[in-house]
Amino acid sequence: MRDEAAERNTGVERLTRAVRSAQVVAPCSDLAATMEFFIERLGFRVDAIFPADAPSTAVISGHGVTLRLERTGGDIHAPTLRLLIERSALPAPRELEAPGGIKIEFIDANPPIEIPEGKQEFVVTRPKRGGGAGAWATGRAAMQYRDLIPSRLGGRFIASHIRIPDGGPVPDYVHYHRVRFQMIFCKAGWVKVVYEDQGPPFVMHAGDCVLQPPEIRHQVLEASPGLEVIEIACPAVHETYADHDLPLPNDRFDRDRLFSGQHFVRDCAKAGRWSPWRIAGFEARDTGIAAATNGLAGVSVIRGSGEHSGSITHGGEFLFFFVLSGGFDLYGDGVGSHQLRQNESCVIPAGVEFELTAESGLEILVVALPPA
Repeated sequence: MRDEAAERNTGVERLTRAVRSAQVVAPCSDLAATMEFFIERLGFRVDAIFPADAPSTAVISGHGVTLRLERTGGDIHAPTLRLLIERSALPAPRELEAPGGIKIEFIDANPPIEIPEGKQEFVVTRPKRGGGAGAWATGRAAMQYRDLIPSRLGGRFIASHIRIPDGGPVPDYVHYHRVRFQMIFCKAGWVKVVYEDQGPPFVMHAGDCVLQPPEIRHQVLEASPGLEVIEIACPAVHETYADHDLPLPNDRFDRDRLFSGQHFVRDCAKAGRWSPWRIAGFEARDTGIAAATNGLAGVSVIRGSGEHSGSITHGGEFLFFFVLSGGFDLYGDGVGSHQLRQNESCVIPAGVEFELTAESGLEILVVALPPA
């Protein structure tokens, strides 16, 4: 009996040392209202929230308690205590039930990012009023989101057209994202941002672009009225975590720092150079993201100065076009015939030969994995 008790005590001590944090999982029917109650009336703060464009889960903390609020459309049951533990110390079984029905879950404190296999398909998205694909919805930090890939390509990619209509200070906080790839392109207006190890805050103007490497801390500070940005990320569903302990700008300055093998990139449109693109008559301005991601992804702006056309194909996992100005005609055996104009976008699946015909004044944001 003494040996069994000693072994049990040793197991408890080992488990206790491995616990990194604890969360009470609290289902709720209205996530936004529940968050507002705890934050505004009880002084809690946001530690994590996801997905950004349509939040369904939020981790909030205050007064020594951390709550994981999960929006549910069904019955609300007893809460769950979630213990986040070092992967090497995860016990078996992973779930226990305390007297009274409270469940205890043991969860990996730092799980690997899950990248869905995904699926390739042809997608065209146009602005739309009301609900549904192409409509605006309120997401994180009161930003408005328009979903540019409703299917998310099987969960592998998300593309969002984001706007802040009124401008002014943005109710954001220092945070980071657990992603494989993420970029932001300023389409209209300006936005003031600050990034970890990258010096003082700076302003992105229309045409500017940044690569946000995985887990780089950053904050949106201020925006002009009518700010619009395009954001692309992989995977589609990823966590956004607050960092309450790192004030930005921070003291360290390291432009060469690697974040999960990627460098931060700030590309300014006014300093860009144009060179011939894959189709004769088109020009491209590279953002430097291909080099910064070691060939994972490429981001460029292409333009056509008249009616130029040509056919191309790609063999990668992702090819996305967003029309910044002007318009183009797209046609091919695998995609049919389409006219795309300003604020419209499309995704082209691999292996499909297609042709582009440009109108005067055309500019397109192109995002490709790997670089096209």
